[in-house]
Amino acid sequence: MTFTEETWARTADLRAAVERSTFLAELGAGTLERAVFRHYLEQDALYLAGYARALALLAARAPDAEAAGFWARSAHGAALVESSLHADLLSSDVLPPAPAAPRASPTTLGYVSYLMATAATAPYAVGAAAVLPCFWVYADAGSRLAASAAAAEGGRNPYARWIATYDDPAFHASVTEARALVDAAAEPALAEAMHEAFEVATRYEWMFWETAHAREGWPSEAPGVPQVPEVLQAPSTP
Repeated sequence: MTFTEETWARTADLRAAVERSTFLAELGAGTLERAVFRHYLEQDALYLAGYARALALLAARAPDAEAAGFWARSAHGAALVESSLHADLLSSDVLPPAPAAPRASPTTLGYVSYLMATAATAPYAVGAAAVLPCFWVYADAGSRLAASAAAAEGGRNPYARWIATYDDPAFHASVTEARALVDAAAEPALAEAMHEAFEVATRYEWMFWETAHAREGWPSEAPGVPQVPEVLQAPSTP
């Protein structure tokens, strides 16, 4: 069993929680509130800016040109291609207007900070394991969402364009390449740290969707301002 096969198996409970996500179920069915989807896109755009920096840090620390090139191309894709899609969707007539300038939620800030710190200070192999769930968990969810979207309202899902991005063969090919690089970097002395990094990032993936559905904000003493949602009853892991 390769490292990535093992770490995928070890996070089965977390991934099962992702599959039960109300956000993803409603997204696939096309019934997700548009204000909720706007909140999610705003947070994801903020996340992608930080994720691109984490990938760029990983590229700078990569052990060879092939790995450096892949992480650098992925950083470019996150910073420009995916972010451009988000900006286009956010400015479309499909979504309601923004109530205020977006601000990173506690979960968004925590996830980005974790990835950047790990990519910058942990061994390269551990950093590579940490950024992998954003590739792999999204691709896995994208495949299921594509099937749900095709069946929703005769295939007319208002979120079909976003879903198609993560079910695209090119994106799945990037997952395969990212897995291969993580497997190549794995070594016994770092295996447990790599498993932990993959698990933490997978948990953040789940939290990101859960808190997006609740439109998570920062705690405030002001009356009427939502507090951090109590939705994060974490599933157990082996």
